[in-house]
Parts: sequence; C-alpha cells; structure tokens
Amino acid sequence: MESSEFGRMLRHRRDRVEPASVGLPEGGRRRASGLRREEVAHLAGISVDYLTRLEQGRATSPSAQVVEALARALRLPDADRDVLFRLAGHVTPGREVISSRVSPSVQRLLDRLAHTPVVVYDAAWNLVIANDAYDALMGETTTWRGRERNAVWRNIVLESSRALSTRAETEALQAGLVADLRLTAARYPGDQPLRRLIADLRAASRRFADLWESADPSRHHEPARHKIIDHPTVGRIALDCDTLTVAVEDLRIMVYTAEPGTEDAERLALATVVGNQALG
Repeated sequence: MESSEFGRMLRHRRDRVEPASVGLPEGGRRRASGLRREEVAHLAGISVDYLTRLEQGRATSPSAQVVEALARALRLPDADRDVLFRLAGHVTPGREVISSRVSPSVQRLLDRLAHTPVVVYDAAWNLVIANDAYDALMGETTTWRGRERNAVWRNIVLESSRALSTRAETEALQAGLVADLRLTAARYPGDQPLRRLIADLRAASRRFADLWESADPSRHHEPARHKIIDHPTVGRIALDCDTLTVAVEDLRIMVYTAEPGTEDAERLALATVVGNQALG
C-alpha cells in the first residue's frame, strides 16, 4: 500500500467536500473548508483514531470494505474511487464480486431520506450504510462488528432485532433470506467472502444448513412487510418496511415509514428525535 499517497488523497478529498453535500449543516465555526475528520469517520462507520492513522500513513492495511466506505463518505466519482482502491493495494471490485458501492445518484436519494429510517445492504445482506434515523429506530449499527453486520446472520444465528414477529413470520423471513442468498451465490460463484459467509452460517446454525439444502430459489425475500418495532423509549410502532433493489450495484434499500397522521407516525418521529439525541 502507498500509505503516504493514500493518506494524502484522503486529506485532499476531505478538504474539498462541502458539508451541505453530505447532509451536514454549513453553520458553525470551521477552521478549514471541507469536512472534519469526525464527520468523515461517522459517515464511513470507522473510528476517528483509525481515520487519523490512515491519513497520517500509520495504518497501512485498510480492507476493501473500509476503502469503499471512505469513497462513499467522500462522494468520490468512479475514477477517483478506482485510484483510492489502487493506492490501498486493492483491485477495484469488478462485476464478478459483490459490490458495496453506493453510486452518487443513489446517495442523493438517500440524502433526501435523511429523516426517514433507511438501511442499505449488499447482495449478500451485509450492511453497507444505515442513516441516523434508522439507528435511532433500530439501535446503533456502528457498534455491530464482523458477522453481526450481516442480516442473514442476525436473523438466523442471533435472532436479534427490535422487530416483533410470530414464529411463523420469523421462519418465513429466514426462509426468504436464505433463498435470496442462494440466488446471490449463483450470480457470484467466484466471490470468496460470500463463500466464507455461507460456510460460517452452515457451521453456526443447523436451521441455516437445513434451509440452504431445501431453499426454493423462487421464494424471494419479501419486498414489502408490515413490521411492529418495539422501541425501548416510545414503545411499539407499526411501520411499513419496503425493500427497493438497485439493479446495477445489486443493493437492497429498506425504508421504514408510518401512515401520516397516525399515532405510529408520531411515535416514529419521537423515536427519531430521542434516538438521535442519545446517539449524539
């Protein structure tokens, strides 16, 4: 890795990003133009200390996932993203591997949904990005590590979620996720991280292993579901959860909304405010 050049590019691009372009307020005193390290670290889902070490060339082995997250946080165009990958010692991900790239046009869509809970997963159901409203509703995702960031792992191995469901609903969700993962595996047969994920899931869960052997690829993950979220502060909230697919990057965008004018809409708004205050 060309650590000095990688760090120099990070600093240079950070100084060129307008706060408003990433949904941050422009007010307040800033010693320099661009984004603060704390802001980039938050947007990329990494620690400020790690970003500092990367910029100073003291951390020399960022993963491809970290590089992708930094490129997304800095809103890099495709050409600059490719350069950042090369400086980090990685080959730019191609079509034969699962991508976690969020294109500028999709990012603009996400920016306009800043006050709506939104989470983005890649084709293997690894968390790519969650906005502050989602963290306020479902719990802070920046604390999730390793396999915990995979939705299949969380729903089958951990069964960890604020969403309430009957056993039948849980089993249907699990079956749908595994069937979708089977389709992903067929599209990306050479993706090594995906193969390791599947092996880990089979080893950790008999339920997954059974579903994997019997999964019906025609049973896609349910694209729209009605969910009850048990929020620790405001109580239960009835929400619609719609899953949108971005074809080019093969991403899944899950959006949580409440019917306007209802008590659920009021609870959702309160949960967002309370949650954001706690996260701040």
